[in-house]
Amino acid sequence: MLSNEIRYFLAVANSGSLSAASEQLFVAVSAISRQIQRLENQIGVPLFTRHARGMVLTEAGEIFAHRVRKNLLDMEYALAEIKGLKAVRRTLIRIACTDGLAFTLLPHLIATFRVENPGVLFDVKVASSQSVAELLRSGECDLALQFSLHAEPGVEVMGSWPAPVLLVMHQHHPLAEAPQVTLADLSHYPLALPQQNTTVRQLFELASHMSGNLIEPVLTCDTFSTLFNFLLRTPLAVTICSAFTVLQEAETYGWCYVRQGLNS
Repeated sequence: MLSNEIRYFLAVANSGSLSAASEQLFVAVSAISRQIQRLENQIGVPLFTRHARGMVLTEAGEIFAHRVRKNLLDMEYALAEIKGLKAVRRTLIRIACTDGLAFTLLPHLIATFRVENPGVLFDVKVASSQSVAELLRSGECDLALQFSLHAEPGVEVMGSWPAPVLLVMHQHHPLAEAPQVTLADLSHYPLALPQQNTTVRQLFELASHMSGNLIEPVLTCDTFSTLFNFLLRTPLAVTICSAFTVLQEAETYGWCYVRQGLNS
């Protein structure tokens, strides 16, 4: 149902090069290049910046790609509704999210949603903040949840909420009843941190450099469940997360003490 120009455009946009698109589509590079040039002539602006190593979408290309992918999703939903007129059809919602949101918030939301919508199926992909937005832009998921310090290009934001960084520790930790906790205080205890590509770690590192308190963690991991389980088995350990990651678990089970904020 797509014209060759649009199919070839999306293939190059997703793969980043004419040669990769050629292998994916089993079409000659020259044919793909001609169709993209034809599409650019029709629109009147370049859609790609050509580099020796590949093709990068221009600002106009990002806008066009976003609209095309959105129209494709709308078409899929329309076909699903039409098929649903003749038969009961289960709906699949594809979600991409960062690890912290996958730990407790998203499973809770899905379970609550399915109480009233038992016919809905979910497919969840957990990825880095950078990858989550790309999965959405490429049409590989229907919606995405992530922590972000800035707006993602080509992504429509349906809602946003502040997510302060929390310190997470055992409820009997020596710092649990302190009126405030500083980075210097944390240097006396085992620190478990997410890896450098996470938003909360970047904020922590920024605060550390600004205060001059550089603390070497005893454990780093890109999966919060590992950090959390280490915390449960190490009473003096401390970790960090966003307000949406573990607060509900802490309040429900009393496994650890959660403190908002961190002073430098």
